[in-house]
Amino acid sequence: MLVSWFQFCNVSTLQGTWCIFISVSTHLFFSFPFQACGDPKAKPSYLVDKNLESAVKFIVRKFPAVETRNNNQQLAQLQKEKSEILKNLALYYFTFVDVMEFKDHVCELLNTIDACQVFFDITVNFDLTRNYLDLVVTYITLMIILSRIEERKAIIGLYNYAHEMTHGASDREYPRLGQMIVDYENPLKKLMEEFVPHGKVGELLQMVYPRRNLSADQWRNAQLLSLISAPSTMLNPAQSDTMPCEYLSLDTMEKWIVFGFILCHAVLNSDAAALSLWKLALQSSTCLCLFRDEVFHIHKAAEDLFVNIRGDCKEFVAALFVFMALSFARDEIIWLLRHADNIQKKSTDDFIDKHIAELIFYMEELRAHVRKYGPVMQRYYVQYLSGFDAVVLNELVQNLSVCPEDESIIMSSFVNTMTSLSVKQGKTITAYTSVSKASLGISDHKELGKMMNTIIFHTKMVDSLVEMLVETSDLSIFCFYSRAFEKMFQQCLELPSQSRHSICFPLLCTHFMSCTHELCPEERHHIGDRSLSLCNMFLDEMAKQARNLITDICTEQCTLSDQLLPKHCAKTISQAVNKKSKKATGKKGEPEREKPGVESMRKNRLLVTNLDKLHTALSELCFSINYVPNLVVWEHTFTPREYLTSHLEIRFTKSIVGMTMYNQATQEIAKPSELLTSVRAYMTVLQSIENYVTIDITRVFNNVLLQQTQHLDSHGEPTITSLYTNWYLETLLRQVSNGHIAYFPAMKAFVNLPTENELTFNAEEYSDISEMRSLSELLGPYGMKFLSESLMWHISSQVAELKKLVVENMEVLTQMRTSFDKPDHMAALFKKLTSVDSVLKRMTIIGVILSFRSLAQEALRDVLSCHIPFLVSSVEDFKDHIPRETDMKVAMNVYELSSAAGLPCEIDPALVVALSSQKKNISPEEEYKIACLLMVFVAVSLPTLASNVMSQYSPAIEGHCNNIHCLAKAINQIAAALFTIHKGSIEDRLKEFLALASSSLLKIGQETDKMTTRNRESVYLLLDMIVQESPFLTMDLLESCFPYVLLRNAYHAVYKQSISANA
Repeated sequence: MLVSWFQFCNVSTLQGTWCIFISVSTHLFFSFPFQACGDPKAKPSYLVDKNLESAVKFIVRKFPAVETRNNNQQLAQLQKEKSEILKNLALYYFTFVDVMEFKDHVCELLNTIDACQVFFDITVNFDLTRNYLDLVVTYITLMIILSRIEERKAIIGLYNYAHEMTHGASDREYPRLGQMIVDYENPLKKLMEEFVPHGKVGELLQMVYPRRNLSADQWRNAQLLSLISAPSTMLNPAQSDTMPCEYLSLDTMEKWIVFGFILCHAVLNSDAAALSLWKLALQSSTCLCLFRDEVFHIHKAAEDLFVNIRGDCKEFVAALFVFMALSFARDEIIWLLRHADNIQKKSTDDFIDKHIAELIFYMEELRAHVRKYGPVMQRYYVQYLSGFDAVVLNELVQNLSVCPEDESIIMSSFVNTMTSLSVKQGKTITAYTSVSKASLGISDHKELGKMMNTIIFHTKMVDSLVEMLVETSDLSIFCFYSRAFEKMFQQCLELPSQSRHSICFPLLCTHFMSCTHELCPEERHHIGDRSLSLCNMFLDEMAKQARNLITDICTEQCTLSDQLLPKHCAKTISQAVNKKSKKATGKKGEPEREKPGVESMRKNRLLVTNLDKLHTALSELCFSINYVPNLVVWEHTFTPREYLTSHLEIRFTKSIVGMTMYNQATQEIAKPSELLTSVRAYMTVLQSIENYVTIDITRVFNNVLLQQTQHLDSHGEPTITSLYTNWYLETLLRQVSNGHIAYFPAMKAFVNLPTENELTFNAEEYSDISEMRSLSELLGPYGMKFLSESLMWHISSQVAELKKLVVENMEVLTQMRTSFDKPDHMAALFKKLTSVDSVLKRMTIIGVILSFRSLAQEALRDVLSCHIPFLVSSVEDFKDHIPRETDMKVAMNVYELSSAAGLPCEIDPALVVALSSQKKNISPEEEYKIACLLMVFVAVSLPTLASNVMSQYSPAIEGHCNNIHCLAKAINQIAAALFTIHKGSIEDRLKEFLALASSSLLKIGQETDKMTTRNRESVYLLLDMIVQESPFLTMDLLESCFPYVLLRNAYHAVYKQSISANA
């Protein structure tokens, strides 16, 4: 089929013909067998099969000869698998056959070109000359790569032996194919012989390459890419007689020169200009890219072929100017990448460019501008083609001395349809007029050729901007230099001044798919996956780096905020007091503590603090993250800002939990107020990130802080809610139960009591109103609800134990319930009761927990009143105006709403829910009876408190040191909850309790034993507390049961006792 491509008579088809060949040869590079042979994981299994190892070695040793008769032992296994070998190696074998046919057709085409005496000049017929040189270089490259496939003999030989065993004869292509493989063992030597009759391939760039291969200093001195060097011509369009050559790849030109002179080296001895061109190319590079990461070492090959030709490598600095700048920069980057990965010397310092990221970034910026302003460029060049190019071309055509009919028709068509001129038409006329026997020879009308080149470039600006970007700035080669690619990225991040350009590395991943081809679909997924993984890795590392910088800034800010905490002012106040009283202020020579704010005082602008450096580095990196809103890689969209947001959420979560400084072994934890200060400092820093990156930091706060109000976060890790809930329950409240801490109503805080074993923490510093408000700020309504539910679970377990004690004493309690007006009988029955102290202790624990919850609820109400005052006042108004006759279910819904806002309720909905969830193995009537008897049990047990030395009432704290004042809250809340559940009358049951308690307490007034009655007055006050706490009892009702004069005398006695004790 390929032969038909060369059976042409009209030389005008030359251009299209070798364009097809260049495309076909490129496709051969993408063929799967070539890649598979180079990839150890993808090699044909027969090449590594131990059973075939001896057969493969035999075939390779005898290649290309075929000997199957006298080697049955070595080829026995091959005989068994011949069918599978034919099937699986066919694709590999016929790819080599395609290479052979391609070689034949290229040779035929080159001979035809020589016979036609086609005129080549890169400055005149650019596309024709370029395609010719590309064809030659591609052919050479293909044969070199073919010689590098180590398994080529094994694959071809295995297939042919299997074919002979199956069909009785070798494959018809095998003799020629085997001979080609042998001939091209040394491909350059063979190619040199082939190219003896061909033209001067390497001499076609003498007008272009020397002025392109300049140093950066020469570019600057010549102001090559400067737009302002000639202000008077700034608005004029950029013009050049060799416009397509201005953005031609330097790497491509070097391959043309090196391979051209290697194959046609005779001219080097006779032409000084050619020798100069050859030396310049040798000085520019030590290796050339054959295909992706396959390279050709120039000097080694030249030394082997010629006589010790050596060259020194030279590095170029690229400039910026649309397609020329993109091409120059691309050449610089590829040169550096290729040489850095193929260093023959041990020193690598010369190939490390810390600023390469900046160059790539500016390339991407230029590409973005071309894409953005593409419509503007297209409109401009459409007008330019019709308004200028058409006029100039018409003048050139009119001035032609000889213009045959065919050329005249084509030229007239150009002039008439210039606004819609396509690139293909321009290439056709160039090829048509380049043949030596053409009536209109382009070699005699070079100005026409140059004008055609210019017009072709202008039409590309209209129709092929994207293709031009790929042609001049494609860097998909990085896909095959992953290690060097990642190393450049790490160097970029490590250098603060370059981190702003780090986004160029994810952007380069968008180039990778341009190196794939439709003839090799298997490779598309492999390269696509690599581009996705690299892009993801780069963006993730950038976000991590930014996160670490933000974390360091937050740590600095938290330290500064900590200096402003009230606890640090004590020493300053002490020094001021001592100075005023002229006392010694401490050790001599002790350095004076710096006051907060000193760090902001600068004596000069050159002084740079660590915080300044962090902010600078962060702003640079955030510029990169914010550079593009998203980028598309292999039909996947990446959003750099989302990476940063995700990392900030994770780090903020860990930081909040870490700042609690919770130590499970020592049960230490940060004070809520100090944690709140640190969190606010952290949030202030995070809010400032919005000045650098367009992200919604409020979303980060919502996601993180809302998760912290739950028991576990989205990763299943403990939150500050769970940590503080556990600490208050297992540490603070447990020490209250052990008698080491007491609740002081006057201070609305829990306070340490003087004991032998001092606690490691001060309870007041964790439970006063300011700390509880800070806790409410941190946990929020959801977190405080979880805290309440945990507290209620503990209360529920205590109530369950109390019910067991009631069941044990049910018979006695039933009698006492109806005998409260019979003192003697009550005394006898009381002696039969068991576990009286346990009942009071458990009720006291319940009261302590409820008192702590009351503090938490009050703090929550204060916090919410600051944040949402109108909503809180509406809820409060709603609660206060519930009619008494309202259905209990409706009322409980209102109470639940009120409780969530921190408002106190007559019936605690959380306690009702907790007690309702207890397992019930008995009838509702029995449950109700147990609830009633529980109140009886507590009422008749109160007098025993008078004998406890710790039951003394303290007016200073408005309570008792053993926390029995908390019984008032426990009795009221438990009664309200239990009788709400059992649908009883709360008021009647509390009246019954008050009657029993009053009767029992009045009896101790008649006791003569001082030990039994030593704190009688302090216990009397419990009745007043119970009534004051209850929304269902009144002082009138108490007066009917217990004379108020006794309460008045009790208050007088305890206050008098307190004064005498203090004195």
